[in-house]
Amino acid sequence: MSTTTYTPRRGTLARTESRQALGFVSPALAGLALFTIVPVVLSIVMGFFNWPTFGDKEFVGFDNYVRLFTQSPDFWPALRNTFVFALLYVPISVILSLLLALSLSSRIRGRGALRVLFFIPVVTPMVANVLVWKMLLQPQGLFNGLAQSWFGVQLPNFLADPQWAMIMVVVMSVWQGLGYNMLIFSAALEQLPESVVEAARIDGAKGFRMIWSVMLPMISPSIFFASIMTMITSLQVFAQPQLLTGGGPGNATQPLVQFIYNQGFKFQELGLAAAAAWILFAIIIVLTALQFRAQKKWVHYEH
Repeated sequence: MSTTTYTPRRGTLARTESRQALGFVSPALAGLALFTIVPVVLSIVMGFFNWPTFGDKEFVGFDNYVRLFTQSPDFWPALRNTFVFALLYVPISVILSLLLALSLSSRIRGRGALRVLFFIPVVTPMVANVLVWKMLLQPQGLFNGLAQSWFGVQLPNFLADPQWAMIMVVVMSVWQGLGYNMLIFSAALEQLPESVVEAARIDGAKGFRMIWSVMLPMISPSIFFASIMTMITSLQVFAQPQLLTGGGPGNATQPLVQFIYNQGFKFQELGLAAAAAWILFAIIIVLTALQFRAQKKWVHYEH
């Protein structure tokens, strides 16, 4: 009898709570639909159209994709620049962040202040960081002035030299993002079980052997996470070359996202830009899937 009496009441209460919950999350759902789902679907559609900013739209099928691979003179250089940037940035950023975290994991005085100091560029606006680096790297900048006064050497114009421009973009990007991965690795190192570290120390592990055989395997999930996120970020690089070099000299530092931006907003080829964006999406998905497949061989999870 009690079940028969209270079940309708419980059902009414559940429906009321569901409506209330939907009311609370509806602003977030509306924002998600308006600013994420609709643009994603629209970009898929645009990739199959000749879609100028103003004027008539024309369905062209896969012609935009064919044009990118066969007729666009800037697509392949932009794709190459993106991979060059990623191949340089990802290992340098992850390794330096890991070394920095290991150095600050020891009981040194002021390590909290040092972590804050290294993290400041991460939260500083990108435009401010780029302006500082631009002033440092100019022929009349601080670096060249110090080189001339101390060593009597004239440094090259880093931002106007095709051999140096990409390196400078990588250096500035590493400096910008170093603190983020450092905090991830520092948090992982502080969570290491003290009993395991002490047992390894008793067994004779110390120095490099302790780091290589004990610490790194135990924080390998954090290394994997940092590597994945850094790779995805590097393949979507835009602000650094756009603000530091403008993609130049020539197109020596123009990555794929900047190519997409130029096609869409400079040359009014929104269909071509959408097609290039989905090619980049496919590249990121494939590389991420490969990393997830490879992580089974070196990432160690606690069970």
